[in-house]
Formats: sequence, structure tokens, C-alpha cells
Amino acid sequence: MNESFSLLSIIIPVYNEHSTVSEVIETISALDLPLKKEIIVVDDGSDDGTADRLKGYAGSVRIFTNPVNEGKGAAVRIGLANATGDIILLQDADLETDPNELESLLRPILEGKTSVVYGSRFLQGENRIAFTRRLANRFLTSLANLLLGTRLTDMETAYKVFTSEVAGRLDLESNRFEIEPEITAKISRAGYEIFEVPVTYRPRTRFEGKKIRFVDGLKALATIVKNGYRRRDN
Repeated sequence: MNESFSLLSIIIPVYNEHSTVSEVIETISALDLPLKKEIIVVDDGSDDGTADRLKGYAGSVRIFTNPVNEGKGAAVRIGLANATGDIILLQDADLETDPNELESLLRPILEGKTSVVYGSRFLQGENRIAFTRRLANRFLTSLANLLLGTRLTDMETAYKVFTSEVAGRLDLESNRFEIEPEITAKISRAGYEIFEVPVTYRPRTRFEGKKIRFVDGLKALATIVKNGYRRRDN
């Protein structure tokens, strides 16, 4: 293990996830990882009781609150600005992904193979993602690969892990779900290779609380194109 890494910052952006956020925090807190953990939760203006759930973790979790909902990107940027770890991991609060898989996401960085790891939902065969969402993700990922020079199977994954050195070079601007392609674009422009590992995935429906919408896909498309042309100019 790379002994220069001692602290992992786990950033959890949260918006109206009162039914799952406690399980996510408790699962992560109980994990026996090779690094010390710093859990950072950013409540992005929740109005469903999430804030009340988080009060019980005030002593063990660093909690930041946006008074109004600004979007996942805004919450991620707040988390990054306050993270002190040598490695930073983005973790959604909805249990679509499994926090028990964090060690497999960390391992390539700890073994010195890479500075950036993505958890791919597509490396171990088909999953239960709806056909239209799977098609949209494949299109956006393929476009990112073409314009950004990446070789990814899952650009839109929630699991993104990188060293603090990488984080310091991102200079993110997005407020909403277009944060995903912006992170990928700026990692690529900075010259880092992205290493993918397989992760399991349990997609939710809109009825269960799924928040991403068609317009978010259009914004992601625009972000990829904009950053792709910037990369060519550089």
C-alpha cells in the first residue's frame, strides 16, 4: 500500500434522501478500510426530513448545509472545498450503489496503478438499468471518449475516486448533474488516465426517488461538447 495516503474523504451530496442516508452513513462508518475516514455530508436544501436525520451524526460526520437546493454539482463542490483527505471519493446517498465496495475502488490508487478510479456499472455484464437510460449513458460515454480522449464504459457513474492532487486541478463550475462530465473532462485535460473497476448497481424509479431527468442529459451533452472543444484548443 502507498504509505503516503493516510486519510480518505468520502463526500456524500444529499437532497431529499431521508429513507436511505442513515444506512449509507452507518455502512460507511462501519467499514474496515486501509485508510482513516472523513465523512462529509452536504445537504443540498432538503425539505423531506433529511436534515433531521443528519443531526444524529453531527459528532462523527462533517455536515454542511445549503439553505436552498442548488444541485448535485454545487454540493460536490462544497464537499471538495472542505475535504482534507489524501484521496477523495464521491458517494451518492440513495443506495443505488453499494458502499461495501469502497475498498475495491480504492485499491488501484493504493497500489500505485492510477490517480483516478471510476466505478463502472457496465464492466460485469448487463444490469437492471432501463434500456433508454442505458442507451443514453452509452451515447454520452461514447461521445466523451471521442471528444475527451477517454476510454470509459461508464462516464456517468456516481463513483468517482481521485487523489487530492487531482482534485486540486479540477476547478469545477457545474451546479447540477452536468458535474459528472465536467469532472471527466477536466481530469482528461489535466492528463490523468481513468482506471475503471466494476460495481454493482440497483437503479431506482422516479417513484422511488430517481431525480435525474431528460434535460440533465441535454446539459451533460452540452458540457461534453464544450469541454471537448476546449481540449482541442489546448
